[in-house]
Amino acid sequence: MTKADIAEKIQTTTGLPKKDSVAMMESVFTIMKESLEAGETIRISGFGIFEVKPKEARRGRNPQTGEAITIEARKVLIFKPSNVLKDAINK
Repeated sequence: MTKADIAEKIQTTTGLPKKDSVAMMESVFTIMKESLEAGETIRISGFGIFEVKPKEARRGRNPQTGEAITIEARKVLIFKPSNVLKDAINK
């Protein structure tokens, strides 16, 4: 599913014009992105939790050369689905 598909579903579900549906969707995504960039956790009841977690630096290996390298510390986005979503998927 693409952003265009989501905007179309919003339009058909709410009856809003396409332009407003796209603007609403983009606003929600922008709010989510800014919140995650700020390190906040997003909890959507019945859907799941989006959370940014730090990963420590670690040793790795270049698969082509076998040379040992250090993988730098970074942040990763974690999504944990709610039990409601898990149950809906597994029906």
